[in-house]
Amino acid sequence: MSMIQEVMTTDVKTCTPDDHIVEVAQMMRDENVGAIPVTEEGSLMGMITDRDIVLRCVSNENITAAVREAMSEQMETGTPDMDVDEAANKMAMRQIRRLPVIEQGKLVGIVALKDLAEGQTTVDEASFALSEISESVEVHH
Repeated sequence: MSMIQEVMTTDVKTCTPDDHIVEVAQMMRDENVGAIPVTEEGSLMGMITDRDIVLRCVSNENITAAVREAMSEQMETGTPDMDVDEAANKMAMRQIRRLPVIEQGKLVGIVALKDLAEGQTTVDEASFALSEISESVEVHH
């Protein structure tokens, strides 16, 4: 059985709650990602997605907002020793596309659906997770 640490991305770009959403949007563009973990001194504080920026800032004509005004603070996390089946099930049940990985209170990586599909997890498990996530109208991260 594979563990998250075998498939997670460890070179994770982060931002702080005080960063501006325009800078984070540019980081998303440059890194070709749809979500950025929000950290302070290595500790995960939340997650900001491209959807958060559009719905909580741009649609309100507030492009000068700080990340803290748009980020999601409630999130599911995993640990490096969590098995990928458990991660896929958690992502499906919570309808999330990305799972931040925490060790001793610090962000050490992130697992996305594509990581599960490319790792040891079966195609059926990744497909199940995606189908469960795609059924939801609101996906947070």
